[in-house]
Amino acid sequence: MNTQITGGINIAMKVPSHQYAATVAFYRDVVRLKPFEAKAPAIGFELGPNRLWIDEAPTYSQAEVWLELFTPDHRAALGHLEQNGVVRCDAVEDLGEGFRGGWITNPASIVHMVREPDAW
Repeated sequence: MNTQITGGINIAMKVPSHQYAATVAFYRDVVRLKPFEAKAPAIGFELGPNRLWIDEAPTYSQAEVWLELFTPDHRAALGHLEQNGVVRCDAVEDLGEGFRGGWITNPASIVHMVREPDAW
């Protein structure tokens, strides 16, 4: 493989609407993580060197955790992953026109964003 893949800094927790407010309150009021407000109205918290985003997911029945991977060349990295049987799942969430990355799942069906660090 000619491209590098490393762990990203963002972790997204997709939370059903009926659990969303309580989940945000848990991290804010009980655990007392420092809020991350750079992308308001999105709600995030500093989780050590990472950012934990709590996303309301009205159509979900249970919470999911999504992870992020960085690469300097998303096309090469996604091609390498596909050649090794990794499932692409770009339909899970629209990333917008021109976004330099895409969605995959690992063998346990955990969603990962594979992107260039400055993809936005």
